[in-house]
Amino acid sequence: MRYAYAITTAALLGGAAATMVLQPPAGAQTAQENRSALVQATPRPGAPASFADMVAKLQPAVVNISTTQKVKVDNNPFAGTPFSQFFQGGKPVTREAESLGSGFIISSDGYVVTNNHVIAPGSSNAVVQSITVTLSNNKEYKAKVVGHDESSDLAVLKIEGTNLPYVTFGDSKAARVGDWIIAIGEPYGLGGTVTAGIVSAVHRVTGQGAYDRFIQTDASINRGNSGGPMFNMQGQVIGINSQILSPTGGNVGIGFAIPADEAKPIIESLMKGQKIERGYLGVGIQPVTDDIASALGIPKNRGELISSVEPDSAAAKAGIKQGDVIMQVNGQDVTPDQTLSYLVANIKPGETVPFQLIRDGKTMTVKATLATRPPESQLRQFSTDQDDNGMPDGSDQSAKNPAESLGVSVMPLTARIAQQLGIPSSVHGVVVLGTDPSSDAAQKGLQRGDVIVSANRQPVTTPEELGRAVKQAKAAGRDQVLLYVQRRNIGRYVAIGIENNSDEGQ
Repeated sequence: MRYAYAITTAALLGGAAATMVLQPPAGAQTAQENRSALVQATPRPGAPASFADMVAKLQPAVVNISTTQKVKVDNNPFAGTPFSQFFQGGKPVTREAESLGSGFIISSDGYVVTNNHVIAPGSSNAVVQSITVTLSNNKEYKAKVVGHDESSDLAVLKIEGTNLPYVTFGDSKAARVGDWIIAIGEPYGLGGTVTAGIVSAVHRVTGQGAYDRFIQTDASINRGNSGGPMFNMQGQVIGINSQILSPTGGNVGIGFAIPADEAKPIIESLMKGQKIERGYLGVGIQPVTDDIASALGIPKNRGELISSVEPDSAAAKAGIKQGDVIMQVNGQDVTPDQTLSYLVANIKPGETVPFQLIRDGKTMTVKATLATRPPESQLRQFSTDQDDNGMPDGSDQSAKNPAESLGVSVMPLTARIAQQLGIPSSVHGVVVLGTDPSSDAAQKGLQRGDVIVSANRQPVTTPEELGRAVKQAKAAGRDQVLLYVQRRNIGRYVAIGIENNSDEGQ
């Protein structure tokens, strides 16, 4: 259907900004009216004319949560500068700070659910002094923390009251992409705000930890919505609004909620004062990218690659090795939507379960008895990027290098170079002298000072050994080589494309 465009008179006179109005041509008016009548006569299932009646029943159970915190602030005006060591005056001072979020009541006697990050200290220098829960009728209650869990980002509070309005959990597993939902919360500290949208995706992985499966929605979720409920059309809580994806910090139509079926058992345990324990394997993992799958000759979008194994861990005791690809845990496939961390965390510590893996192209099964997952604070790692790679000056890069088809030049790693690079003495390999800026290696972050420990899971200690690994990969019809690269004390696997313009290893 074609449309005519009408611009308001004010715009033509140069007054207000132009307002464009779509007007259907006269000939289409009857068809348009008939279509509108048809839509009104046959509304879509589950699409009410208004959410108002449902919101009126639910909103009283949705609360504002605010915390008062004491924060120690360095009173040194040169703090963070090279001059701080010369300035002796000024002691740390304590200041007050506040945070805002949302939550919802789940029992008539005052149990409240929210996100852990809503009630957690804002920094390592902060201490939470008090938590206040405010209902939609502006009545305030002081709250105490019954329990909280950083891994799942859930917390349970308690306020003293009776006959309080409350909501119940629904079945989040029944949620389908395209279902209507509404979100209620306190964005930016505003009063109860209601937004509507649909389920955009389920089982969405955002890379935030072991309990990393969310319901994605396009309903507006902003700062302050954290901890608020996501309702289905039956008025049941199917999610707890937790994260947004946004380059600006505001809503762009990508919000994430913790599924109710994931949250309910954790909340019930917290209400009973129980500690949340999760299974732990003790490995570093990487996703199997298309390049890595090609280098290993395994299926895409299946499994996760083991980049490191902690000594004396459950994985080490079970015989899991660096370079293994875990394909199944206890009979469940490892996929991008169902990660290894997620599957392991949902198994109780002490249980022995089978792990199906691929090693050197062969499928095998090992059994591991899982340990207890440590606190998240112990699992965090700092960035591995370094400004100074510590390479000695005058390294000879002029010789013919057997690994040129990978876009890198290398030399054997000596004890002196390892010490300068901060590489553990137990590590052996070849050190990268330089990369071709146009190569796949450079594009994937290899840089001068990196140490290549293995190629296609075979140790390499000389340029010739690396060159042979490249030749073997080409002979097997592969266009990628899987390198294990060490940078200081952190290692990772990288699949590097093979260039076809050199005769390496001759």
